[in-house]
Amino acid sequence: MIRYLLLLAVILGACTMQKSPSEHSERPNILILYLDDLGLGDVGAYGATAIPTPNIDRLAHEGLQFLNGYATSATCTPSRYGLLTGEYPWKNKHAQILEGDAPLIIHPKQATLPRKLQQAGYATAVIGKWHLGLGDGKVDWNAEVSPGPNALGFDHAYIMAATNDRVPTVYLENGKVQGLDPSDPIKVSYQQNFEGEPTALSHPELLTLQWHHGHNQSIVNGVPRIGYMKGGQQARWNDEEMSDHFLEKAKAFLNQQQEQPFFLYYAMHQPHVPRMAHPRFQGATSLGARGDVIVEADDAIGQLMAHLDSLGQLENTLIVLTSDNGPVLNDGYMDQSELLNGDHAPTAGRRGGKYSLFDGGAHVPFITYWKGQILAGKSMALVSQLDLFNSINALLALPQEKELDSQNLLPVLLGKQANGREKFIVEASQNLALIAGDWAMIPPYAGAPLYRDADIELGKDPHFQLYHLEDDPGQQHSLADSQPLKLAEMQKMFLQEIKATIVEDRFLNLEDEIP
Repeated sequence: MIRYLLLLAVILGACTMQKSPSEHSERPNILILYLDDLGLGDVGAYGATAIPTPNIDRLAHEGLQFLNGYATSATCTPSRYGLLTGEYPWKNKHAQILEGDAPLIIHPKQATLPRKLQQAGYATAVIGKWHLGLGDGKVDWNAEVSPGPNALGFDHAYIMAATNDRVPTVYLENGKVQGLDPSDPIKVSYQQNFEGEPTALSHPELLTLQWHHGHNQSIVNGVPRIGYMKGGQQARWNDEEMSDHFLEKAKAFLNQQQEQPFFLYYAMHQPHVPRMAHPRFQGATSLGARGDVIVEADDAIGQLMAHLDSLGQLENTLIVLTSDNGPVLNDGYMDQSELLNGDHAPTAGRRGGKYSLFDGGAHVPFITYWKGQILAGKSMALVSQLDLFNSINALLALPQEKELDSQNLLPVLLGKQANGREKFIVEASQNLALIAGDWAMIPPYAGAPLYRDADIELGKDPHFQLYHLEDDPGQQHSLADSQPLKLAEMQKMFLQEIKATIVEDRFLNLEDEIP
């Protein structure tokens, strides 16, 4: 009898130690998989056939796939700003594509998603691309660079300062350049070259990848970059090993998180230029370098998912996969992405792409996955990356940041409610447009209609543009003249959204034009 009671006590003790799914879901891990320049049509689940993406497709097919998911912006820095702060990036005049030595554009006292989670007891980390600035002015890359991600609520930060096409081409861990030889200090400038340092213009024979526009300054690994750099030879990254390198750092962070929930912002660099896949992925598609690095990114996601599963953490992790903006083929290098693209449609038929106010600029893949908690399906709800901030607050019963632009769409992101946002502002290079339901309105803008030599339509026109996205996803037929009442409604909504924050000369004339 005593032996029976002891056995029963052991069994009951083991049961009480195991957490039920409901107990797990109170404080789930949170993983944001943030790709760079991945288009809506680059993913199999969204219609791609030329690029195999089985691991992203698994998240889409087993989770909730949003068909109307948006980044805040058509370029990288502002979208990352909106994601981490819950604030429209156009409210911060510095939230534009930054140079590699730009100062931090998020104030250390500003509310951020990682800080909220850190205060709630989460271990927080950013691995990968940063591009939100570092330091408070002139950066000394040979000392600890601060403030940076650690000042914003990240316990751990293993990052590149800006992008893989900009100097400095080194990794920083918690503000310190990794592998730096003190006898070979790093110098960075975006104004002038350092004496004796080769550039793409002075030494084209050193290039293994040719530049097309904008990327003709310092050469690293045979690749011309934006900006000038001298020194730090031992610390410079290997482009082809970057994906594996960041993946191992992400796995290492996960290995350490067994006692507390974690938040991992895994900011992947693919398929941003320069597209330098590891040799084992070169030739993985018929689309050349761009298709190959997307396959490489998908493989990394699959490995990270498998690692989560091996740690017993998959069922207790809310995963959000999305991209910082829409796609671009020619973004400064001659890597044959345009030539080899064939019938592949990176924007899934949307007009524009990266840099554009048209729908291809910020309409991106958006997937939520939580094994056992989110039912598989597709959603037509209008959602923005802005809303992750207050939705995650709601998930953890944390106070809402009501002064922010982020909305609590938690029931929508979990698949328990069908209706998302009514409207939001999307931006491209601080030019703004309105999305409201199935409608898009672009105000008049002067300037060149195309982005540099990339053949991307920016959406600029001297007249108002109005499109019904459900009937005309390619935005080929403006209804501004034939739908005057709808246009007036959208104009008023647009002014209401921006007036509380900014009043600029370029928008003042709208009031005179509204009936």
